[in-house]
Amino acid sequence: MVKDDHLDVIIIGSGTGGLSCGALLAQYGLKVLVCESHTLPGGAAHGFQRQGYTFDSGPSLFSGLSFSPSPNPLRQVLDAIGEDLEWATYGTWGCCLPEGNFFTSVGADQFCEVVRELRGESAVAQWRTLQQRMEPLKEAAIALPAAAIRFDLGVLQTVGRFIPKLLKQFPHLAQLTGPFSQVIQGQVTDEFLLNWLDLMCFLLAGLPADGIIAAEMAFMFGEWYRPDVVLDYPMGGSGAIAEALLRGLTKQDGQIRFSSHVEEILIENHRAVGVRLRTGEELRCRQAVISNASFWDTAAILPASHSRYRQQQTLPDCPSFMHFHLGIDGQNLPSDLACHYIVVNDWQQGVTAPQNVVLVSIPSLLDPSLAPENKHVIHVYTPGNEPYDIWQGLDRNSSDYAQLKQQRAEVMWQALERIIPDIRSRCEVSLVGTPLTHERFLRRHRGTYGPGIRAGTGLFPGPKTKIPGLLCCGDSTFPGIGMPAVAASGFLAAHALVPVQKQLKMLRHIGCVN
Repeated sequence: MVKDDHLDVIIIGSGTGGLSCGALLAQYGLKVLVCESHTLPGGAAHGFQRQGYTFDSGPSLFSGLSFSPSPNPLRQVLDAIGEDLEWATYGTWGCCLPEGNFFTSVGADQFCEVVRELRGESAVAQWRTLQQRMEPLKEAAIALPAAAIRFDLGVLQTVGRFIPKLLKQFPHLAQLTGPFSQVIQGQVTDEFLLNWLDLMCFLLAGLPADGIIAAEMAFMFGEWYRPDVVLDYPMGGSGAIAEALLRGLTKQDGQIRFSSHVEEILIENHRAVGVRLRTGEELRCRQAVISNASFWDTAAILPASHSRYRQQQTLPDCPSFMHFHLGIDGQNLPSDLACHYIVVNDWQQGVTAPQNVVLVSIPSLLDPSLAPENKHVIHVYTPGNEPYDIWQGLDRNSSDYAQLKQQRAEVMWQALERIIPDIRSRCEVSLVGTPLTHERFLRRHRGTYGPGIRAGTGLFPGPKTKIPGLLCCGDSTFPGIGMPAVAASGFLAAHALVPVQKQLKMLRHIGCVN
C-alpha cells in the first residue's frame, strides 16, 4: 500500500484519461494514487450490473483496439502498460434513416453499394473522390502519435523521430486544423452524403462538419474506410477496458481509492501540492496533481483564492445525454439483428437537434455473458443532443422529474420499435438516465458530453495549467470526444512528468519508432 506522504502524483478521477495517465506513470516508476468519487472505475465508460444484466454506461462503438500496432491511442496505452483483453470483432451495423432502413459495413467498398442504391452512380463517384482526397489526410493525421508529444524541449527528441513522415505530409497538415466542411466543399454535393458526413462528425465530436476539425474525420476515415477493417467490442463490456487499465496501474504499485470525492485541490506557495477529500482527509504528493475532471469541474474544486482562474473556464459545452438501459426477453427476436444502430428522425432538423439522433447498442449479441440465458441487454442514448436547461433545478424525487423522464424517453422507445417492434412487451429491466444522472454520478458539469470548441474558434488547452503542479487530462484537454481522445490526453499529461529517455523507450516498445 502506497502511503500518501510518499506519493509522486495524485489523479482526480478514474475515467479513461485518468486511468491511462495513472497506469503509464506507474509503469514509468512513479508512485500514483487515483481518487475516484464513484464505487467503480471508468468514468463515463464504466460498466454496472442490475438483476443479472451488465450494462455499458457510455460508449459502445470501438475500433482499432483488437490489433497491434495500431494508431488508436487507447491501444497504444494498453501496449505500453502490457495489458489486453478479449475482443469480439464485427463489421456491420444498422441504419434507420429518413431514406429507409438498411445495413452498412466498415471497409473501403461496401458503403458504395448503399450509396449506389440510395442515390445512384453520381453520388458513388463523389464518395470515391472523397475517399481519395482523405487518403493523404489520413496519413497526415496519424503521422505523429500522441504518445510522442511533449510540451518541453524534449519534444525535439521525441517528435524528431517522426520528422521524415511529417515532412512527407507537410502539404496536408494545414488542412487538418481547419473545419472538415472545407475539405468537402465543392467535392461533395449530394444531399445524402452531406447529411451522412454531418452525422459522422456529430457522433465523433458533438459538432457538425463545419465545427469539427478535419483531423478527427481523417482519423475516422483511416479507421473505418480501409480494406479488411473490423469494429471491436470488449468482452465483458466497456467496464473491461477500465479493469485492464486498472490492472496496469495496480501491478506497478499504483493505488486507487473509491468513494473518495475530492472536495478541494490544495495549493500552497502558489503550487498544487495535494487534495482534500470530502471526509476532510488531506493527501499530498511531491510532483503533481492531475485532474481527470472536466475543466469546469476542476475549476470548481480550486480554492476560493483562485477564483480568477475559476472564472476563466469559459469553454463552450456540448449538450448532454438521455440514456436508456434495458434487459429484455431475447427469444424469437428478428434473425438479422445487428449489435449497433444509428437512428435519424429528420435530416431537415439537423443532426444536432434535440432527440433527432438516437444510438442503439445490443452488445449481448456479441458477448452473451452480459445477460442471463435467452436475454439481451440494450443501451439506447441520444448522443450529446439533450438540453440541460429543461432539467435544471428539478428534484429527482419529484413527480415532475418522473414525468419528464417518461416523456423524454419516448423517442428512444420509438427508435427501438423500428428495430424490435414488440420491444415494450419484452422489457424486464428499464433504467432511464438524464442529464441530472450524468451530472450526479459522473461528476459532469451540466451533464455535458464535453467541450464544444468549433474548428477555428479556439484550441484545446492540453495538459498544462497556469498553476504549477496542476495538470489536466480528459476530454477538456484534447480534441475529439471518445476513448481514443481521452487516452491520448493521458499520454500528454504523463509525459509532462517523465524524462525523455523513458518516453523514447516506451515509443520503441509499442512499435512507434525503431
